[in-house]
Amino acid sequence: MGTDELTGRALSTLHGKTRVVILLMGVSGSGKTTLGRRLAARLGCPLLEGDDFHSPANIKKMSAGKPLTDKDRLPWLTEISSAIQTKANTNQACIVACSALKRRYRKLLLSNITRAKLIYLKGNKESIAARINARAHFMPPALLQSQFDTLEPPTSRENALVVDISQGIEECIQYLIKELKLT
Repeated sequence: MGTDELTGRALSTLHGKTRVVILLMGVSGSGKTTLGRRLAARLGCPLLEGDDFHSPANIKKMSAGKPLTDKDRLPWLTEISSAIQTKANTNQACIVACSALKRRYRKLLLSNITRAKLIYLKGNKESIAARINARAHFMPPALLQSQFDTLEPPTSRENALVVDISQGIEECIQYLIKELKLT
């Protein structure tokens, strides 16, 4: 099957196993949503966009330039985890775009998920700051440093696939398709 012919069927048989959850993680501005939308469309599966799960209070806080605390993030992460679990319970594959900056956040998001792949979108602060400055979003550029301060890059135990976001989106997608053996 060629990359242009990929469907949800390919994702359902990732490594010969049942449906899988792909978690795209990284700091704000790393391209989770853009890459997630393109990859989900290419694979014919839904995207769960983490920003859609933020409470109005969290959005207001971030819009005011105040970083979220673990206490602020817990209900948000719990909601995303529940949505992931719903997909898994109905044997649906999905792509999840969520910062998931700390290991314990990733553990919560993927608890009870037997088939998951963590993708870390890695980039330098300067190029990500340029991306944030060029977009309209509730996350102001001033909060980027707090994201990097909070970030716990995946360890070898998490078996994450690391994607260098200095490549173009199409190059990132092709890399993921190859590495995830979706061709």
